[in-house]
Amino acid sequence: MKQLSDRLDWFTESIIRKMTRVANQYGAINLSQGFPDFDPPRELIDALKKAADEGPHQYEITWGSTEFREKLAKKQKNFMGIDINPEENIVVTCGSTEAMMTAMLSVCNPGDKVIVFSPFYENYTADAILSGAEPIYVPLIPPKFNFDREELRNAFKQNPKALILCNPSNPVGKVFTKEELEYIADLAKEYDTYVITDEVYEHIVYKPNKHTYLSSLPGMFERTISCSSLSKTYSITGWRLGYIIASKEVIDNCKKVHDFLTVGAAAPLQKAALAGLDLGQDYYDELSELYERKRKLFLDGLDEIGLKYYEPQGAYYVLVDISEFGEKDDYEFCKLLAKEIGVAAVPGSSFFREPVTNYIRFHFAKKEETLIEALNRLKKLKK
Repeated sequence: MKQLSDRLDWFTESIIRKMTRVANQYGAINLSQGFPDFDPPRELIDALKKAADEGPHQYEITWGSTEFREKLAKKQKNFMGIDINPEENIVVTCGSTEAMMTAMLSVCNPGDKVIVFSPFYENYTADAILSGAEPIYVPLIPPKFNFDREELRNAFKQNPKALILCNPSNPVGKVFTKEELEYIADLAKEYDTYVITDEVYEHIVYKPNKHTYLSSLPGMFERTISCSSLSKTYSITGWRLGYIIASKEVIDNCKKVHDFLTVGAAAPLQKAALAGLDLGQDYYDELSELYERKRKLFLDGLDEIGLKYYEPQGAYYVLVDISEFGEKDDYEFCKLLAKEIGVAAVPGSSFFREPVTNYIRFHFAKKEETLIEALNRLKKLKK
């Protein structure tokens, strides 16, 4: 038999999704893969029931239904502060996972270089490799996970085609300051580089931190490819509704890639999701307060147990330092954690380019009773 594609030798299956299977195997509380165990807003559930009865049940316009794009453009204009043409500036995708892959394939040629901050969401390396691009890793430095400006400039000097920016970030919950983003924007303009942003946690930010959209900075809309989704904002991770917002030139390329990659996102789910896009500011305020309470509950519990962690500024993840346990294999630690303690986490090494094995990642997008039970189980760690 002829050899299969060798590009797949450079990355593994998703460790995050693998840990969900480990959680299921041992009946552990799944604090690994970041999805809620509570329902989305009632408005979306009712709209989904209606869409099931009334449709549409056939293909929509490839790059998203007209009504979905119009409502998304209105909603994002309100938050991003920029004009968005629903015909020229939006592609609706099958989740932000496809949005990121589509953006990479639309921008990068084989052999191009792409800057990736480390730690990073595991998909980014795979996206780069599948696009034929070469990642340039720039470390985010604990405890604040800031970047060294000179090191970032040196990465730009290597003539990258793009930089991937997750903001708020997964796995550490860093919210990049406006000053940091302005520095990145200045480098992107100086070295003629695109920035592909992953902003799925745009509405989960903890005071006093504020989310700034890179594309809203002067001169950046033309070179920013903004990727996001409805998954985390409306607790509908299984609906797989994502999108790309960018200039017409970029979107024209994204439309072609998207068309042949997935054809289009699910038509009845686009129809049902309109109910979410119609929600007012109160919903987003309540969402932020909801996760603020969950964060406090979980971090207070970690404090009580005596586990060391890095406090997230946004998103719903927390990176925990397990150095005190002396384990040299964080994957084996996470398997034992699921089997013996009954709580599933993600080994931190899957997020870092650097050779680290002393971190694990939990998420706290769960009901309060689920988090309390998880914390009670984690108390056994100290024993």
